[in-house]
Amino acid sequence: MSKEAILGAIRRGLKRGPLPADQRAMLEGRLATHPRHLIPARSRVARPEQIALFIRNVEKEFGSVARVPNFAAIPQAVADYLAAQNLPARFAMAPHPELKRIKWADHPMLEVEIREGQPTDLVSLQHGYAGVAETGTLMLPSEAGRPTTLNLLPDTEMVVLRASRIVGAYEEAWDLLREERRDKLTGGFMPRNIMWVTGPSRSADIEQTLELGAHGPRALHILLVDDDPAAKA
Repeated sequence: MSKEAILGAIRRGLKRGPLPADQRAMLEGRLATHPRHLIPARSRVARPEQIALFIRNVEKEFGSVARVPNFAAIPQAVADYLAAQNLPARFAMAPHPELKRIKWADHPMLEVEIREGQPTDLVSLQHGYAGVAETGTLMLPSEAGRPTTLNLLPDTEMVVLRASRIVGAYEEAWDLLREERRDKLTGGFMPRNIMWVTGPSRSADIEQTLELGAHGPRALHILLVDDDPAAKA
């Protein structure tokens, strides 16, 4: 069933016809201009402080961050983290081009499986699209190179994120997505799914007792690639 058919069925159910021209123009104008919400002042700082703010907020929400100088340093950083957490050296990795270009074969102790996530996975390595400094949040849109299952099924999620992809506010992350993604068929920019991840999964629904791993990974580790000269203090 097409989008127009679905919307038409909803209108008929509400006993309402097509929108008047003035209302339609108003709604289309709002969608086209992307009005800003309030942006917290704490994110309006220099680049080094934005990166520091992102890291502080990740750690405040029970995540961890390791800064690496480049992509070549990622395998050793992964091995160090897995060893420190007493985790196996085997993990499922997103089939993103930047991750696949890493010379994993130079580190034979690591067992890399390039695929989607599975319920039995203990560890995953995801590619981060953007980070939001104001809350320490990762933006993870779904696509072939970033399977959503890697964000949900493994017990521990590692995410590679470029420092140059950290922005101050949520609105700026949306700006990146609108600028870089454009569907040839519809002209839209939205992927099937976008996950906003702030620390590991947790819940305090039962007796206000915090439980990590309630709805997804119980541990989140970010490998932050220092690729932005302006972000270095």
